[in-house]
Amino acid sequence: MHDELIAQAQAWLTEDPDPETRTELARLIDAKDHAELAARFSGTLQFGTAGLRGELGAGPMRMNSSVVIRAAAGLAAYLKKQGHHDGLVVIGYDARHKSYDFARDTAAVMTGAGLRAAVLPRPLPTPVLAFAIRHLGAVAGVEVTASHNPPRDNGYKVYLGDGSQIVPPADVDIAAEIAAVPSLTTVRRPTEGWDTLDDSVLDAYLARTDAVLAKDSPRTARTVYTAMHGVGKDVLLAAFARAGFPEPALVTEQADPDPDFPTVAFPNPEEPGAMDLAFATARATTPAPDLIIANDPDADRCAVAVQDGQGGQGGQDGADWRMLRGDEVGALLAAHLVRRGATGTFAESIVSSSLLGRIAEKAGLPHVETLTGFKWIARAGGLRYGYEEALGYCVDPDGVRDKDGITAALLITELASQLKEEGRTLLDLLDDLAVEHGLHATDQLSVRVEDLSLITAAMRRLREQPPTELAGLPITRTDDLTQGTDTLPPTDGLRYTLDGARVIVRPSGTEPKLKCYLEVVVPVATHAGLPDARAQATDLLESIKRDLSTAAGI
Repeated sequence: MHDELIAQAQAWLTEDPDPETRTELARLIDAKDHAELAARFSGTLQFGTAGLRGELGAGPMRMNSSVVIRAAAGLAAYLKKQGHHDGLVVIGYDARHKSYDFARDTAAVMTGAGLRAAVLPRPLPTPVLAFAIRHLGAVAGVEVTASHNPPRDNGYKVYLGDGSQIVPPADVDIAAEIAAVPSLTTVRRPTEGWDTLDDSVLDAYLARTDAVLAKDSPRTARTVYTAMHGVGKDVLLAAFARAGFPEPALVTEQADPDPDFPTVAFPNPEEPGAMDLAFATARATTPAPDLIIANDPDADRCAVAVQDGQGGQGGQDGADWRMLRGDEVGALLAAHLVRRGATGTFAESIVSSSLLGRIAEKAGLPHVETLTGFKWIARAGGLRYGYEEALGYCVDPDGVRDKDGITAALLITELASQLKEEGRTLLDLLDDLAVEHGLHATDQLSVRVEDLSLITAAMRRLREQPPTELAGLPITRTDDLTQGTDTLPPTDGLRYTLDGARVIVRPSGTEPKLKCYLEVVVPVATHAGLPDARAQATDLLESIKRDLSTAAGI
């Protein structure tokens, strides 16, 4: 067994084009570190609808040039089978370790396969790549990013020519082509022949950002901004300057790209502590800002925090500042677009708040629920606005058919400006929506594991011993989403409908987590009834979390 493992590793080593991972692997072989080698060679990183994502390092279970070259060769073979023999593939990358190397590897493979390749000029937000695909008439796009994963990770996200991320069956077909690559020695990789784009694509993207704002709308709201050590700063500042907003005050410690993300445990605005520096900057800024805006490292997500004299309502809390939940921002942007007379479909993932459906219904607009992820939301027919609770918002689907943290930041700042002119805040509008549609309170139970079998065991337990009630509320309906529904393709998940509540349990598609999404709806007749309704909702959510943990054995 050990001899076989060493032979496997040595075979990989002979093909590995990266001196860094070659050295790493040679050291493991020399040390006969069988446990570590087994972890690297226990299989291969699976290519799916999120593309690839994993820890950097040598071997087929890690992200490295060998894995990326195979992925690019499989994608090229797939595109050629689709008839795109000399089509353009545009490639973007973030500022993580190895991102530029993997972008260059991809460009070389595409060029060697007879396709045309163009690489964005420098590390830029993922939405710029999503925009560039349709702007340049490309047949596919690749973004090298691990979004808000830990520093040791990187990833590989694939889009087709419609500017949307891949969905089945394209992922399965591409994976089959990757598996069919016999050896890296068969993959042609010239050292030149692709284009490096200039700033004209970025300029075209920035010109489109103006389109998300209403003509002559107020632009007075003051913001504090953090790029979370990612690539968002320069593009967001340029967009805000074009729009005529006051220049955001920067969280300087997190303003510039740094692949080690030194000030945060996880570079994700949703994670505890990630916003602490932003809260501190807001407190030290005069005049006081109206809101805090945060992007994740590849700037496709947008987080919003507001001053809250009442203390936090859940989520991250900086005492006098609190993060709005993704569902709250999703509802605010929807209400703003409705007020501006938007038409078209409002779409969201099934794990997002049902409040969007209430807003759309009252406005007489179509509303669609999709599976989790923008690869599905972006495909809603007649899409005008889409969001998911994980801080993702698509406010300009004709420009970017994916979540976009830059244009979302512009739109929420326009809304804050408009409310400021009326002597009101984002929290006032949330109160109005609660009185109009019922208080929709959401929360999440998220369990990170080292051993993925724990997630499988929890899902099996819930299926074999299904709960009949949570927090004393009877479960009126259980949907096993592996069966699919009239409107949804199959996915691994469970949906419980309760009297006045909803729970969805699913394994994360991008991280080793079991995620449980909770929502309770509490009717409230007047603004005076909101404090009691909030207290009731908080108690219910805590009880549901507790009972769900017990039922799942987590």
